[in-house]
Amino acid sequence: MKILIQNGRLVDPASGLDQIGDLAITSGRISAIGQASNDFTPDRVINAQGLIVAPGLVDLAARLREPGYEHEGMLESELAAAAAGGVTSVVCLPDTDPALDEPGLVEMLKLRARKLSRCRLFPLGALTRGLKGETLTEMAELHEAGCVGYSQAEVPIKDTQVLTRALQYAATFGYTVWLRPQDAWLGKGVAASGSVATRLGLSGVPVSAETIAIHTIVELVRATGARVHLCRISSAAGVELVRQAKAQKLPITADVSINSLMLTDVDIGYFNSAMRVTPPLRQGRDRDALQAGLLDGTLDALVSDHTPVSEDEKALPFGEAVPGATGLELLLSLAMKWAQADLSDQPDAAPLRRALAAVTTGPVKVLGDALGSLASSAGRLVAGGVADVCVFDPSQRWQVKPDVLVSQGKHTPFAFESTGFELAGRVCLTLVAGQVAHDRLSA
Repeated sequence: MKILIQNGRLVDPASGLDQIGDLAITSGRISAIGQASNDFTPDRVINAQGLIVAPGLVDLAARLREPGYEHEGMLESELAAAAAGGVTSVVCLPDTDPALDEPGLVEMLKLRARKLSRCRLFPLGALTRGLKGETLTEMAELHEAGCVGYSQAEVPIKDTQVLTRALQYAATFGYTVWLRPQDAWLGKGVAASGSVATRLGLSGVPVSAETIAIHTIVELVRATGARVHLCRISSAAGVELVRQAKAQKLPITADVSINSLMLTDVDIGYFNSAMRVTPPLRQGRDRDALQAGLLDGTLDALVSDHTPVSEDEKALPFGEAVPGATGLELLLSLAMKWAQADLSDQPDAAPLRRALAAVTTGPVKVLGDALGSLASSAGRLVAGGVADVCVFDPSQRWQVKPDVLVSQGKHTPFAFESTGFELAGRVCLTLVAGQVAHDRLSA
């Protein structure tokens, strides 16, 4: 199928491209940028005047809830949510039921995702069997099945010897280990330690739960040479430790979730269970440090940490509610809000490129060679590259309400029953390999 997107503002953070022009797509690839050839005869012409034409977003942290948690989300609904948010590639975590510790499970998941044609799926394999932290999985077999890395999700490895062996094995074959830094014993609370948790009588998770884990990981990286991606940093002290590790040229990358980037523990209010997320929301100084760390490149990517949770599991007291929030459809808008761009009237180019870089080129840098043949064009608009494209209206404002979310999970800290959090930036069209995955232009 041939598609011509006309008169849009083409923005590609990787190349610095920012111009009004056309984008021509042929057989799933970008055939021309700026102006199509005279003999190009499209099957569909899209007028993108006033719209941004950008690379499809890449999200490094999403739970799609299959297999095992279909009451919280189905692969079909969550990949549709990804497409509705302009996300064309998503990394899914291995904490399903059963865990993604067998090649057959990974192959089945990838096959189903390909048939749905909504979004590219890049699974993380379980680092240990059943995520029990005891026996290493067959990483080589999981790699052959399509895993881009290995993770424990939210389950810490208590035995440092097991973690050491995992990193040694991963380093031998050039695999990346994705770790959420949290001490197994200090991280058992439900809110961030501080005055808010104390006032509400909630058990706290101190910053040291994160920093102790980061210290351990950094020393093991130094000893083994393994590549490690630190998932969802949540504290100012954590950002500083990542900054120091990078200054020492250690092979470490890191990301931050949209929840930690935009909210603080004060937002818990009177035990609002929608604010029960992992890692827990911390203080304002931590949020400010996270925003600064993403801005200066200490943190490589912004992630949705998409975790759909059912109504029954959220309609509980704060400490008993299942942590998690829907985020795929909010990723772009919140990235733009973080970049502090006034996009209503001829926006400044730098904030827009900054926002897009955090959800395109940054995540692609983290994935690196694990993307295979997509490594040279994912998260970019490049002639001859794959046509994963997000077209959005930067000036359109929308309210985050449960009934407008495509995801099966309707709970997010940014949604309310009557009046939702108002955000700028609405996705109009999402293309995956030149195929329409989401379309509001023809609705």
